[in-house]
Amino acid sequence: MSVPDLISLIAPIAEFCAGKDVDTALMAELNRRFPGDGPDFAAIAACLAEGIDAGDFCGKEAGGIRFSRPAKPSAATFEFSVDVVAYGDLAGPHHIHPTGEIDMIVPVDEAATFDGHGRGWLVHGPGSGHRPTIAGGMAIVLYLLPQGAIQFTGA
Repeated sequence: MSVPDLISLIAPIAEFCAGKDVDTALMAELNRRFPGDGPDFAAIAACLAEGIDAGDFCGKEAGGIRFSRPAKPSAATFEFSVDVVAYGDLAGPHHIHPTGEIDMIVPVDEAATFDGHGRGWLVHGPGSGHRPTIAGGMAIVLYLLPQGAIQFTGA
């Protein structure tokens, strides 16, 4: 699967999120409307796995974290950037989300969690920060960042 395939699969979700507050209410709506065991989630998860295997996603690596930004904010992504990371059992670099962050968590290993959450959606509100942590095995995380905004702190 290619970047255009991923964009076409993620576009309905980005459209659903566009204009909404990036908060826990959005997280609940995403988990209800696009559940981790649903067909939309499964199609995106398969695209991510195939794209990583084909080298279309996660072509860069630093500190054991494979990553890529398949799409910058644009009309096609409803002004979200699309980032994909794949790693396991470590914490990534601390960063702040000036406009929030919407995470699609795809455990490769069944027990894998991202920031304590399993398969599904996690939302970090505007101004929040964290060291993104995967525990319990390997996982793929797709990030939607409003306007592509992220600030690495070096902390």
